[in-house]
Amino acid sequence: MSDTGSRGTIRLPGDFFFREVHPDHKVAHTPPPPAPLGPLAAFAGDFVGNGFNTIFRPNNSVTPTPLPNPLPPGDNILELNLTSEELAFSKSLGAVPNRGTTPQGDIFLNGVPYLQTIDDITVHGEKAGIHFEPGMWIHVPATTVPPITQETVARLASIPHGTTIEAQGIIAPVVAGPPTINPVDITPFNTAPPNNKIKFPSQTASNPNTPRIPQDLTSFIAAGTITQALLDDPNSLLRNHISKQKIIKTITLVTSTAPPPPPPLFGGGTDNIAFLLGQPAATAPNAQATLMTAIFWIETVEEVLDVPDLIAGQHIILKAKPSVPGQRVAKFSLSSPFDVDKQQITVQFTQIQYTQTVMLNFAGLTWPHVSVNTLVPEDPIVVPASLLKMS
Repeated sequence: MSDTGSRGTIRLPGDFFFREVHPDHKVAHTPPPPAPLGPLAAFAGDFVGNGFNTIFRPNNSVTPTPLPNPLPPGDNILELNLTSEELAFSKSLGAVPNRGTTPQGDIFLNGVPYLQTIDDITVHGEKAGIHFEPGMWIHVPATTVPPITQETVARLASIPHGTTIEAQGIIAPVVAGPPTINPVDITPFNTAPPNNKIKFPSQTASNPNTPRIPQDLTSFIAAGTITQALLDDPNSLLRNHISKQKIIKTITLVTSTAPPPPPPLFGGGTDNIAFLLGQPAATAPNAQATLMTAIFWIETVEEVLDVPDLIAGQHIILKAKPSVPGQRVAKFSLSSPFDVDKQQITVQFTQIQYTQTVMLNFAGLTWPHVSVNTLVPEDPIVVPASLLKMS
């Protein structure tokens, strides 16, 4: 994804902007002032990162998943993916009018369309597309009906398996420093109360004889890429990624398709095609997505760059230091208008981390489908020459 020709793109036409249709049918030729974006203003440009995905898939006897070491038929198979992701953002929408009903007045939303593409890169040198998601983030102002006294955000998304989601949520107070990233558990549980957890042999990394892709994790354990710690808590990858970074501040977006009580954050939901709901609908699902929760952390990272000796007019690209092997890092573009001696400069950049859990229902159980990643800007960040000291 290093060149623009291989990128996923999403863009609005240059002359498109939302405008109100006035009663006299006179349309303004200039766009209205944009509505606030809040923290979504950080969603600009293209971001990339290498992450991790886990999903328990149905495994049926009609079209069973072949494994290197064949096993008796079962109802599920655990797929593990080391991933490469691109998250491309378009320009914002501006001011989208939403009409209120008395006593609620009209409000204006603003949104950022995006395109998410994820490849499996578990096998070195190979990749396979596993996720495609066009969507949109929107910023919603406070309202009186419903009585929501703070701004909120919502994510609208569709995936080609036949599911759409709308997840609304809160903007947590800004934190000085790194985020607190709690563990996440992939263990399935009974869909019916009391929702007892059921751990499967495929969750034991050292067991090479289970219904799992990859089935034998010996080489991944040795390389430290898929370990027992990662299976026990995929969010550990996120904590490792920031373990050696200096994060100045963090903005946290907490969203869900079924926000927990108390109200009024009651917007959102999931929809599935008939195949996913099964027959009769939803009582014996093939793989019904019932819930999606996600936390996005927008982090401001401070990085110290080692600048070599430069002559006037010289241009270089510098890279941030990775916390763990295989991590994508931010790049910095620097041009010096004068000669400089070797020195260090301090810069900042925006980093996005997320953890997402989708609950899938089949075979009488609810199966957590967890995805995590750390994303950095894909394009080099231009460093102002004013940070350099002349030699």
